[in-house]
Amino acid sequence: MLLRSTRHLHPTRFVCHQTRWVSQGAQKFNILYMGRDEFSCGVFQELFAAPDVWNNITIATYPDDKVGRRGSVLSVSPLGLLGSSLRVPVHMIPSEKKDFRNWALPPPFSIPPGTPPPQNHVLLTASFGRILPLSMLSQFPKSQRLNVHPSILPAYRGPAPIQHALMRGERETGVCVIGMLPVKKKGESGGIDAGNIWGCHRMDIPKRADFARVRDMLAKEGGRLLVSVLRDMIEGTANEIPQPAETDEPHAPMISQADWTIDFSQLTAEEIVWRHRAISHHRNLTVSLPTNPVRNVQLMNVSTPKDPCPWLSMTPGAACLYKNRGLFIRCKDNTILEVNRLKYQSKKAARARDWWNGAKGLGIVEGSEVMFRTGHRPDRED
Repeated sequence: MLLRSTRHLHPTRFVCHQTRWVSQGAQKFNILYMGRDEFSCGVFQELFAAPDVWNNITIATYPDDKVGRRGSVLSVSPLGLLGSSLRVPVHMIPSEKKDFRNWALPPPFSIPPGTPPPQNHVLLTASFGRILPLSMLSQFPKSQRLNVHPSILPAYRGPAPIQHALMRGERETGVCVIGMLPVKKKGESGGIDAGNIWGCHRMDIPKRADFARVRDMLAKEGGRLLVSVLRDMIEGTANEIPQPAETDEPHAPMISQADWTIDFSQLTAEEIVWRHRAISHHRNLTVSLPTNPVRNVQLMNVSTPKDPCPWLSMTPGAACLYKNRGLFIRCKDNTILEVNRLKYQSKKAARARDWWNGAKGLGIVEGSEVMFRTGHRPDRED
């Protein structure tokens, strides 16, 4: 099995006690696979391509949902589409979380209360986005409730591990296959992404890689790792290693407005580029102009320039059009950010030169500079 390392991205050490999984007659598994997004699709493709570990697979995913302003966009589960294309049974979970807690698992995974779970049933999740209640978990053997998590645990527990690793400028990441634990009661520690580790695989983050590239790499390796774990379980050679109860490793909460709001006095140009690579697939980085009313500006195509700009003010937030090419903005520690495309909310993106000419029309260019606001949060955008 690919249990390659118990070292982590950060210098945490803990004592490991391995537990060996005992095979139950070398049976292939009946699998309930829960997920939704492209990461779960990448993992699933590797699993589907390994029929030596499964008898049948059933997918549980999200129903179609209307999102965006006034429900103008129909969001469809990529995993559901993939499953249908492969002729895998696809079941839709309830849209509301409260209804999901009482949702009956699809056959053959829903068993009567008090009935021991079949030993060849396995529950798998990958980027599912819902907490599974004990009533669901208990319908599978304890050692056969597995989650594929895209980080080297215990670092980056939470729903956005890839984004936070990129935002921190990590050079290395990885993927783990872990057991799923019941949610702890309020005030108790553990639970989410804290289960025993059945396998882990470390990977370098390619230079200038963005979220999509890292996600797809980890999904492929995570799927391969998952198949390896399942094969070892069938052979009776799988081992699990507990995570530490307490850890100082960074967490990975949901991406919020605080993450895409940029304050040039608080972040260096390199740190802003890291954020762009991490979350621009979801939200563009946002700054504000000192207009009345305040106007938010979204930054696109950001980089750290090779050329200096000797006449740019040293004040964070100061910006100028450099060589008619890009907008140069002063950031923390006297670093400079280059932005080649910008856009206002509900407007089309514009090249830096065209945006600059528009800024002149607003009367916010003083001399040869624009000053973006710092030390604040832009007004909330829908």
